[in-house]
Amino acid sequence: MLKIIHTDNAPAAIGPYSQGIAFGNLLFTSGQIPIDPSTGEVIEGNIEIQAEQVMKNIGEVLKEAGSSFEKVIKTTCFLKDMSDFAEFNKVYSNYFVSKPARSCVAVKELPKNVLCEVEVIAEI
Repeated sequence: MLKIIHTDNAPAAIGPYSQGIAFGNLLFTSGQIPIDPSTGEVIEGNIEIQAEQVMKNIGEVLKEAGSSFEKVIKTTCFLKDMSDFAEFNKVYSNYFVSKPARSCVAVKELPKNVLCEVEVIAEI
């Protein structure tokens, strides 16, 4: 059975999707971008500042679903510019200490012209 995951502590969906879906003992999150959930505005700044907000948002969705960073199985990371890879990894490695499987790709454009987006699959 599918369960929609929603928390006010992460940005509201800006389209026809959920912050996350729980299915059995798995959580599938939608991509999180660096939006401050209290204002609905993009956090301006470099890749490290934006990645930090993305991780905070992911953490809130994980928490709402009864999971945590330690239970993440797989991440997919989208970067606007692959030259930000090393700086992004500095922030990423502080949160994903269990080293889940990961894909990281550069894309032409991201929603609201942000520098990064991350989605996860985690155990609940």
